[in-house]
Amino acid sequence: MELIDCKWHRKQNKRGVPTTMYEELQQWIDESRRIVFFGGAGVSTESGIPDFRSQDGLYHQQFAYPPEEILSHTFFARHPEEFYRFYRAKMLPLDAQPNDAHRFLAQLEVGGRLTAVITQNIDGLHQKAGSKTVLELHGSIHRNYCLKCARFFPPEYIRDSEGVPKCPCGGIIKPDVVLYEEGLDDATVRAAVRQLQQAELLIVAGTSLTVYPAASLLRFFRGRHIVLINRDATPLDNQADLVLHERVGAVCRHLRPTPLEVGE
Repeated sequence: MELIDCKWHRKQNKRGVPTTMYEELQQWIDESRRIVFFGGAGVSTESGIPDFRSQDGLYHQQFAYPPEEILSHTFFARHPEEFYRFYRAKMLPLDAQPNDAHRFLAQLEVGGRLTAVITQNIDGLHQKAGSKTVLELHGSIHRNYCLKCARFFPPEYIRDSEGVPKCPCGGIIKPDVVLYEEGLDDATVRAAVRQLQQAELLIVAGTSLTVYPAASLLRFFRGRHIVLINRDATPLDNQADLVLHERVGAVCRHLRPTPLEVGE
């Protein structure tokens, strides 16, 4: 892959990113018929949802237990009431709305260039913005199931219940999110791998790329260009063709969701 000269990072405009970098990314978008977007918590921070690992993230806030411990399968099994106290307070942003990044991606999909969003987020904002092909590696707060009879419950049921939410059958309800110590859904992973293998352009955004096994999926990409958009540096910076240390929504505001033309 052709690496962008590090001098580009020193040619700053008022927004902190060289204009030529936006133009380069726009050109790659306009030339691509199969674009895949791989996103993390930083995609939703502009919707008011805190991320996990940044200085203002959940992992730097003080709770009775570390969030990494609370969001584990073992903790859920042993302390479900404490789990749900944290979950309702910090993991159910049902009033959050899509931001410019979500809307841009939905428009790019409508235009025929974006083939899939692969997300580590569980908030459902991509679908709320109109995206159709969304592969949720870590599940979704919008799906909840009884552990005894598998009955489905919407997130409002969890929000409005008290203590540990129970099904009428007596079973405990669990959100369909991947907790620590749990594996990713096989079908979702296979679909993500297929999309990455077929993509021409991969846009990786709003992720520290330190959460595995999700981050390891990027090795399946064999296309032309990898673009990395993240406020902070990541382990992939030196391997990407273009790196923009900016907020995802701020970058998307500079881009056009150019639709595919007939016969293109």
